[in-house]
Amino acid sequence: MEHPIHVMSEIGKLKTVMLHRPGAEVENLTPDLMERLLFDDIPYLPIAQEEHDYFANTLRENGTEVLYFEKLAAEAIDAGNVKEQFLKQMLDESDIESQYIYDALYEYLISMNTQDMIDKIIAGVRDIELDLGNDHSLYSVVTADDRYPFLMDPMPNTYFTRDPQACMGNGITINKMTFAARQRESLLTEMIIKHHPRFANKGVEVWLNRDQKWHIEGGDELILNDETIAIGISQRTTAQAIERLARNLFAKHSNFKRVLAVKIPNNRAMMHLDTVFTMVDRDKFTIHPGIQSNGGEVDTYILTPGENDTINIEHRSDLQNILKEVLGVSELLLLPCGGGDAIIAPREQWNDGSNTLAIAPGEVVTYNRNYISNALLRENGIKVHEVISSELSRGRGGPRCMSCPIVREDI
Repeated sequence: MEHPIHVMSEIGKLKTVMLHRPGAEVENLTPDLMERLLFDDIPYLPIAQEEHDYFANTLRENGTEVLYFEKLAAEAIDAGNVKEQFLKQMLDESDIESQYIYDALYEYLISMNTQDMIDKIIAGVRDIELDLGNDHSLYSVVTADDRYPFLMDPMPNTYFTRDPQACMGNGITINKMTFAARQRESLLTEMIIKHHPRFANKGVEVWLNRDQKWHIEGGDELILNDETIAIGISQRTTAQAIERLARNLFAKHSNFKRVLAVKIPNNRAMMHLDTVFTMVDRDKFTIHPGIQSNGGEVDTYILTPGENDTINIEHRSDLQNILKEVLGVSELLLLPCGGGDAIIAPREQWNDGSNTLAIAPGEVVTYNRNYISNALLRENGIKVHEVISSELSRGRGGPRCMSCPIVREDI
């Protein structure tokens, strides 16, 4: 039986992917809310949607089945008959400021059909959408003159479907995300895996669930091959979460034999490993020079199973040699973002020049704006599909960030 999730590499031919088309949530960004909602700028929605459709069509034209996150979530909730349960949990996690508002939101959202409810939750609910004239709570009286405009925050990062989860092997991590602005996204993932007919009761292993203590995000999780995962220790993923995932993978006798924990700078520009390092072929990677020391070293910790449920940890810094060993290749090329130029590299990295999405070995999707990095890829034998990117890139995520591979062919 074909498994609903099957990802044994970063580069196997992409058969099924999950996306989210940007919607009304993007238009609920304001300058005052950008920091809270993890944005640096406000995309122009009509063009962002055109660009996203171009991206999705590029994937379809190359043989990939495209699924949509919000549609899977609505279908799952209906299939599991869990609309009320889901909505209560979503409201519980939404930092609602009074019981009166909680009850009003519940009645407002439960009255919608399930797809409209999901779309509205992602878009956010403004205070002007509900008649709260009878709210006489102390909180409402005290804040009447300077009330926050949202009763439920929008979720504008949802179009970066890489991060709430990561498919690896025949299983998935459902991630506890770092910032409050994104933590509710993986509740939708949980509904999909538990209740959608495509995944429910189909033997999908949950390697790590969102109820664990430590933060981890999919942009840090790279599947190098059927035995090795690389995970970034980053602004968004903790060493503790990586160790917990490694222990679970080893204890559940998955096919994965080692986890490489790769330490990268803790800042927004390099928030995830895939913003600075992605696999493009069997023996080729993009890399942002900013994560390497002058000698090219990158702190890397190799986790392997020890005796009696222990973990062995080996510290090395020769990333290129480590990759050769785990991939079984004699030569390996690290292609520097922006050609390694002191100005071009950080500029193109900021616009996701290192955030490539492989759709087959030696074949990638990239943003067209990173023309120096794209030229370097082509010079080294990589087939590049460029997608338009003036508005999508304002969210600080590229083609890999915007996609969650669900099925890849083995290589």
